[in-house]
Amino acid sequence: MSTPIARTRRRTPWWRLLVLLWLLGGAVPGLAQAVDPLPFKDRAQEQRFQHLTAQLRCLVCQNENLADSDATLARDLRHQVFAQLQAGRSDAQIKQYMVDRYSAFVLYDPPLAPGTWLLWFGPALLLLGGAGMVVATLRQRRRAIGTAAVEPDAEDAW
Repeated sequence: MSTPIARTRRRTPWWRLLVLLWLLGGAVPGLAQAVDPLPFKDRAQEQRFQHLTAQLRCLVCQNENLADSDATLARDLRHQVFAQLQAGRSDAQIKQYMVDRYSAFVLYDPPLAPGTWLLWFGPALLLLGGAGMVVATLRQRRRAIGTAAVEPDAEDAW
């Protein structure tokens, strides 16, 4: 009557899988980048460099400091900081050099000055304004509930 249908299963040969893995394994190391370490004079200079780059903002990346950023500009800025350190400049001089070239935006903690008052005090002012609005709304609701309870209805007058 009916003959059983032979199921044919197509198998990929194992050697194709090996070739694919070999090709992928060869491509990944080609994507790696070499990291060139900076030649610091001593451990103290390296710590100063790490401290400074943690205090300076990457101009390309959003909310990332120079120490953590992988952007090309961040690498260039790190080299500028390193060159300033090698020239014997102080931390304040290096920061001022960066501010002169890239504005105060390059600093993670901008100084307290008339131009940055809104940055420093703006969040507190917004919080106080919001709290004031909540208090005013609660008082207004309390008054509305209090006057509604005091006024007798027309039916209660009988």
